[in-house]
Amino acid sequence: MSIQIIQQYYDAFNAGDIAGMVACLSDDFVHDVNEGARRDGKKAFSEFCAHMSECYKEELTDVVVFCNADGTRGAAEFIVNGTYLKTDGNLPEARGQSYRLPGGGFVSLKDGKITRVTTYYNLNDWIAQVS
Repeated sequence: MSIQIIQQYYDAFNAGDIAGMVACLSDDFVHDVNEGARRDGKKAFSEFCAHMSECYKEELTDVVVFCNADGTRGAAEFIVNGTYLKTDGNLPEARGQSYRLPGGGFVSLKDGKITRVTTYYNLNDWIAQVS
């Protein structure tokens, strides 16, 4: 069940289906994004996803999902294939640049839902690719 819900979450990501991602989350969900502030709850996560969709078009490939024996923690490793659509805050100017970089997510689970996702990627690598 744990591997399936994590895979469902990342499948929804690739489909651009924010509601599908949120359906995988528990009511007490927290999101720790790479080099960013923690977001508490589904509403904050949905707002984050909407912002990301405006600035980036991304697809994850080579997704591999892992889980511990009791199904309470998992991880996914993947390649982020993206296009930078709209300048995001103080980051470099967007001009439709493509990028490709490895990334990963650490996941906590409870009662068949995701309670936490912590996402990691190399921001310096991304900046070098889009600059």
